Amino acid sequence: MNGLFSQNWLTDLDDAKEISKAKEFPILLVFSGSDWCGPCIKLDRNIWQTTEFIDYSKDHLILLRADFPRGRDNQLSAEQMKKNEALAEKYNTRGFFPLVVLLDSDGNVLGTTGYKDVSATEYIKILESLK
Repeated sequence: MNGLFSQNWLTDLDDAKEISKAKEFPILLVFSGSDWCGPCIKLDRNIWQTTEFIDYSKDHLILLRADFPRGRDNQLSAEQMKKNEALAEKYNTRGFFPLVVLLDSDGNVLGTTGYKDVSATEYIKILESLK
């Protein structure tokens, strides 16, 4: 087992904001196409699932995922799709996948990035530079 179960990816912006305010950590919002977007899958496998990122995120970030799967077996509830679409309308109007948005606890954009073919260490530096 890798770190899949030690990460707490939220799926609701209001929950993320509440925890972000309490912990004083920014929110890392990830727009993903988990079953069709090659770079999204690589970002998940090469960055999000690494021990290094998991350890870093515990003390620095609130993780929020807006997933847009296409496969019938991976469909989200109608309620979750509505939440994800609302996030996309506000933060991903151009429909980029993957899109990584760093937000403050009020939901204001601090910076954005996407898939980069770099190590977890390098990716964490990119995220740090957005704060």
